[in-house]
Amino acid sequence: MYVPRPNVLDDPDAVRALVRAAGTAELVSTGPDGYPLATRLPVVWDGDRLVMHLARANPHWRAVPADDAVPALAVVTGPEAYVSPGWYATKAEHGRVVPTWNYSAVHLTGRLRRHEDPDWLREAVTLLTDLHEGQRAEPWAVTDAPAAYVDQQLRGIVGLELEVERVEAKAKLSQNRSAEDRAGVVAGLRAEGGPREALVADAMDRRA
Repeated sequence: MYVPRPNVLDDPDAVRALVRAAGTAELVSTGPDGYPLATRLPVVWDGDRLVMHLARANPHWRAVPADDAVPALAVVTGPEAYVSPGWYATKAEHGRVVPTWNYSAVHLTGRLRRHEDPDWLREAVTLLTDLHEGQRAEPWAVTDAPAAYVDQQLRGIVGLELEVERVEAKAKLSQNRSAEDRAGVVAGLRAEGGPREALVADAMDRRA
């Protein structure tokens, strides 16, 4: 990932929070023909590993050997939005401004393993379920479903585990602009009224 110095996101807690909030990643690995394969998957970043699963009907898992680990990349995308040059205070001063795109992203690189053991799969879906259900007033748990039904559903998925070796995180949030320009971008994003624009504005406010 290309990360200019002003855009480096180096707070480990903030990086993990971004991944947790996104909840999904684009898993990219190499297929048997040498071309990349990509699948968007729900993920849990647990310690030094990224836990995932995909449908057995998805052929992507077949490119991951049962007895080895292969290089792979998981791309997590946070809030993103278009930035109009009309929002910059400096537009009125000299006009030397152009459009851009503000966004946050995390790249997790490592070695990918495949898991088909039912106990491993049960732990994986429990981790994922607990992550998303834990804050609900009446959280649903994997054990709420009949055991035989859960066993049947587990036979329809394959587990994947990325041993994270490198983390690259970027928050491109107009850090290279003046305080006046950044304030103009935040105001412009909020005026747009869209949910993703509001999220980017919130992220900019947090880094002000």
